[in-house]
Amino acid sequence: MSGPMFDVRPISGALGAEIHGVRLTELTDEVFAELKRLLLTYQVIFIVGQDDLTPAAHVDFGRRFGEVELHPYLPRLDGQPEIVIIDSERGGKVDVWHTDMTFHANPPLCSILHLVKCPSTGGDTMWSNQYLVYERLSAPMRDLLDGLTAVHAIRIGGSDFASRAEHPVVRVHPETGRRSLYVNRLFTSHIPQLTRNESDALLQYLFEFSEGPQFVCRYRWRPGDVAVWDNRVTQHYAVNDYDEPRRGQRVTVLGDAPAGGEPRWEHYQAPPGQRYWPARVNAVENY
Repeated sequence: MSGPMFDVRPISGALGAEIHGVRLTELTDEVFAELKRLLLTYQVIFIVGQDDLTPAAHVDFGRRFGEVELHPYLPRLDGQPEIVIIDSERGGKVDVWHTDMTFHANPPLCSILHLVKCPSTGGDTMWSNQYLVYERLSAPMRDLLDGLTAVHAIRIGGSDFASRAEHPVVRVHPETGRRSLYVNRLFTSHIPQLTRNESDALLQYLFEFSEGPQFVCRYRWRPGDVAVWDNRVTQHYAVNDYDEPRRGQRVTVLGDAPAGGEPRWEHYQAPPGQRYWPARVNAVENY
């Protein structure tokens, strides 16, 4: 399969494509427009062989998508604060399915990860297509979820940094108009319209269903590869099956407030005398 400018190779039936023949250090408006189209088509794209990508060019590529984030707590590249370091020897192994920073009111639009050092074996990353997850649910389940919201929250270790946001359980993509499931195991705390037991049971089902292999692609990194993923419609998981160093540099592009259907019910209020257990808040070290 080939695009009009370069070679496009899908890597699974669910999502993901390798892009060959692009130099991000020589990016034109025409090539960027095609890369953005491919991102919307495949949800995650892998631009191979970018060994010469400089930090400045990495940031410039991110700025073509939108405003680049200055991350509040991850380590940053010296002299380039827009780039965060993902280092396996400094807490950079997040082997839990998640969507980046859904605990913010405006979670990221996309992330751009440049792998600069890979282990000789292992260290793959998996992504899942949350469009397909939503579309494979039954009609009654989709109808229920369309009327719910979920609280996303985090606390970083023992620090004072914490963030919390409430988003639709089903998100409408602002560019494609398609609906997708928008909860994740790492940051979604509870569904406030339900009792705690109901919320825990429903979320556990959704987490397990959304992580099914039929929705997933798995990528074997090579040094110099760049991955761009649409954070509005994917989850990802870094496979922790290696002992050698693995290091990447990531630029994150700020997004908008997730949009979906209006909640059809008020937040659950426990009757007098019944305790409603407080929300679980994740405590993450060096996320």
